[in-house]
Amino acid sequence: MEPVSAAVSAVLPAGGSGERLGGATPKQFCGLQGRPLVSYAVRAMERVSWISDIIVVVSPENIETMKSIVEKYGHKRVTVVKGGITRHRSIFNGLKVFAENQSSNRLLQKPEVVIIHDAVRPFVEEDILLKVVTAAKEHGAAGAIRPLVSTVIASGEDGCLDHSLERARYRASEMPQAFLFDVIYEAYQQCTDHDLDYGTECLHLALKYCKTNAKLVEGTADLWKVTYKRDLYAAESIIKDNLSQQICIITDLKEAVAQVGFLLHESLKSQVKDKEYATEEIQQLVDMLEKSNIPLLYPVILILVHLSISENISFSIGLEELTKIKKFAREVKKKNILVYGLLIQCKDHFSLQETVNSAAALTMALIKDRNPELIGQLLVA
Repeated sequence: MEPVSAAVSAVLPAGGSGERLGGATPKQFCGLQGRPLVSYAVRAMERVSWISDIIVVVSPENIETMKSIVEKYGHKRVTVVKGGITRHRSIFNGLKVFAENQSSNRLLQKPEVVIIHDAVRPFVEEDILLKVVTAAKEHGAAGAIRPLVSTVIASGEDGCLDHSLERARYRASEMPQAFLFDVIYEAYQQCTDHDLDYGTECLHLALKYCKTNAKLVEGTADLWKVTYKRDLYAAESIIKDNLSQQICIITDLKEAVAQVGFLLHESLKSQVKDKEYATEEIQQLVDMLEKSNIPLLYPVILILVHLSISENISFSIGLEELTKIKKFAREVKKKNILVYGLLIQCKDHFSLQETVNSAAALTMALIKDRNPELIGQLLVA
C-alpha cells in the first residue's frame, strides 16, 4: 500500500435513531459478537496508520455511551463530538472540531483531506479508503459508488408510473467519501437550512456550493450499510466468517498427538488462511490472550483436543477431567474466551485421516458459530 502524503482525518456520523431497524437501541450501538457495531467501524479506521484523527459524532444523549465504548475497547485517536438533529448538521459539527478547535481534550490538526464514512458500515478496507483519498487530493472530492441493484422509477401525482431511469447510466452513492477539507467545510458553511435539514449527499454539497465535481470510485460489495434488522444478522455472519480465517493448533510433544495435530493442520488448510503450530500450556495461553486484550474485541475460541488411539470405544477421559474442563470453560467465559473439548478417537492408523477430517469439520463449525451454550462440552470426532 502506497503511503499517503497528505494529512488525513475521518468523520464518522453515528447519531441515527435507528427507526428503520426497530427496537429501542440505535443500530450503531447494537451488539455483534458482544461488541457494538460502531466499534467495528472505528476499528476499521484505526487500522489505517495514515488516518491521524477519528471524529465520532453522536446524539447528545449517547455521548457518555460512546465515550465508554472508546474506553472499553481501547480505541485510539478518537474524539467524540455532539451531533445535530440531522445527518448534515452532525457532519458539520464533526468538521467544526478541526476548523474551530472545539475539542476540549487536545488540539486537533486541520487535515488536508477528510474522510466521511457512516458508523454503520463496518467492513470498509484500507484499499478503498486510499482510492477515495487519492482521488479527492486530485479532484477536490471523491466517493465510492456501486451498481444499482433495482431499477429506479418515479410515480406521478395519481400514484401511477411516470417514468423509469435507465439503470445502466446510474449508480448508487456509497461511503466512504473524501474531500479536500477546505472544500467540504466551505460547502457546509454556505449551504442553506433546507440543505442541512433535508439533504443527505455530501458530494452534492461540494458540487453545488464549491463547483467541485467529485471523482466517482467503484466500490466493493462490502460497503453496504446496516439499516434493517436483517442487516444485523448478515453483518454478524460476515464478522464470524472473518474471524474464522485464523487458527492456532496447539499440541504437546508426544509423537502420536503431534502427528494428529499436523494432520488436523493440513485438513484445515483449505478453509483457513493462516495457521500456527505451537506448544503451550493452556493457562499460559489464556493469560497471554487476556494480556493482549484480543478477547475485548471479539470472542476467542479455544478448543482442547484430546487424542485416544485404542480399540476400546469407551472414552479415555474420566469424569473428573470432564468436570475440570467445564469449570475452566465457565471461568474463562467471563474473559470472552470460549472453551470447547474435542475428542479424536481412532482405532487404527487407517481410520486416522477420516477421523481427523471429521475433527476439522467440527473445529470449523465451532469457530464459525461461536456458540456460548456449548462451552465445556466434549464433542467426539
